[in-house]
Amino acid sequence: MLDLGSCNVNPVTTMPSAIKPERTSSDAAVASSQSGNSGNYRWVVCALLFFATTINYIDRQILSLLKEILDKDIGWTNEQFGWVNSAFQFAYGIGLLGFGWFVDRFGTKLGYAVSIIAWSFAAAAHALVGSFTGFIAARSALGLGEAGNFPSAIKAVALWFPKRERAFATSIFNAGTNAGALIAPAVIPWMAYTWGWQSCFIAAGIAGLLWLFLWVPFYEVPDKSKRVGAAELAIIRSDREDENPQDKVPWLSLLSYRQTWSFITAKFLTDPVWWFFLIWLPDFFKKTRGLEIKKSWIHIVTIYGIVTVLSIFGGWVTGYLTKRGWTVTRARKTGMFIFALCALPILCVTRVGDWTAVLLIGLAGSAHQAWSANLYTTVSDMFPKKAVASVIGIGGMAGSAGGILFPALTGRMLDHFQKLGNVTTGYAILFGICGCMYLLAFWLNHLCAPRFEPFPLKESRA
Repeated sequence: MLDLGSCNVNPVTTMPSAIKPERTSSDAAVASSQSGNSGNYRWVVCALLFFATTINYIDRQILSLLKEILDKDIGWTNEQFGWVNSAFQFAYGIGLLGFGWFVDRFGTKLGYAVSIIAWSFAAAAHALVGSFTGFIAARSALGLGEAGNFPSAIKAVALWFPKRERAFATSIFNAGTNAGALIAPAVIPWMAYTWGWQSCFIAAGIAGLLWLFLWVPFYEVPDKSKRVGAAELAIIRSDREDENPQDKVPWLSLLSYRQTWSFITAKFLTDPVWWFFLIWLPDFFKKTRGLEIKKSWIHIVTIYGIVTVLSIFGGWVTGYLTKRGWTVTRARKTGMFIFALCALPILCVTRVGDWTAVLLIGLAGSAHQAWSANLYTTVSDMFPKKAVASVIGIGGMAGSAGGILFPALTGRMLDHFQKLGNVTTGYAILFGICGCMYLLAFWLNHLCAPRFEPFPLKESRA
């Protein structure tokens, strides 16, 4: 949540082992015995993805946590704040398309490195702006850079994990979204009131660049990594599809498959819910319960603590069901349906006490993240590895399109009800929309992809 810049679609990972004499099983076994490799290096890779995703989501969370300070410094309306976030989503959607292609073309190692360099500089640049239009520009640059995170991370999981482990691995690195959202409210308000709000953005930029010192030396594709033994390589390859390195999937042709649309529709409907939580929760606690960020940070930290724990379980359970003999389709769909139901209680969030609201939002957030981890995994369930990042990019752009519309709608609606002196009603409507989106998304996803299993793609030769 880096094939060393190869110019084909991951040729190292997709080339049949029979024509790669430098990495035979016997050679790998010797290397493994000499190095004492434990056979779990793929989880080290997962940890790298987790830390990058954590940094990514700290960066995203900063603006919402500083809203009450920036409301005074800049004087923007809720609608303008919504448009600033929509600008991020617009750029993020464009970036997802670009990085989806780039990562499939040049590899996850280079793709992730380019992404985090870009978003780190963009994050630090926020410290230089002080107006509505300035934040539009800074958030747009951040969105373009951060778009490389998920295409790179999902591709890396597809390269490093067999299908039975992918949902769990995805849920672990995707927990970085929760960890980032958990760490940020505990640290950002304190930094802002101690050293000024600009310091928060500068620190976020530095953190991203420091991650590169781990990524560059420790990441490589499995077939080329000296840290992977024969036993682990056999696990990674256990259900690998045979792919010709000269085959390429025309990008636009992916839109002709209903399996692609199963991912697109689900992302379009459910991604805005998570963005709503990230952007508006501090404002929700302040406007409806009178809790400023100095007091509400503990509620927000608790929410994302709940989400972190429960979402990992949600990713683990579908993998467990698969190991118990369930088909991938049955396990994924059962899990996703249960997660969709778990989002419904959030409809009551404006009618309960502070800590009950925390529990309901935590449950809904956990349901979203468990849903998201399994939804991402359905792409690698159905598509060959050479198309995974591209499909993730297309679907991510659809999620961003929803993310563009929803913050703007949210801001306008809240301004309207605030003028009427009843902002709580506005939030009740918004939480109601969020709670119902997953069942709708599940139904449309099932119509487009009744089964999560590989299918043949029309391919072209390079």
